[in-house]
Amino acid sequence: MTAQTGFKNKFTAALLALLTGVLGGHRFYLRGLRDPWAWLHGPLFLLGLLGVWRFVAHRQDDPLTWALLAVFVAVVIAAVVQTLVIGLTPDAKWDARWNAAADRRSMNGWGPVLIVIFALFMSVGSLTGGLAYVLQRFFGGS
Repeated sequence: MTAQTGFKNKFTAALLALLTGVLGGHRFYLRGLRDPWAWLHGPLFLLGLLGVWRFVAHRQDDPLTWALLAVFVAVVIAAVVQTLVIGLTPDAKWDARWNAAADRRSMNGWGPVLIVIFALFMSVGSLTGGLAYVLQRFFGGS
């Protein structure tokens, strides 16, 4: 079920979720290379980037582009949610799940919380900008 290959640091997992979550980096760290969901992150993210490329570089505004953009947004949201879940998991619960067989226990302090705060700031900024753009397109007419 869970790959127990040594001590799993919550700060490292949260940082990987924030920085490489769209590519599944945190899942590879926690579950190893045999995690099928980790391998799904990268292709979905690249598919979403295709939508961003179509929209920005070629000004294509068709249903395919918007569907690809939705995939992009979903992958980014999934990475942010995973960052929040990992960073806010209490150390005792973290150790029970990921470090049950390890000979040491987590003592993370503020590191994961600061990563969560940064992820929230990024998310709110992105959400506000995206929402403003979509509302302008919807109500502005072009």
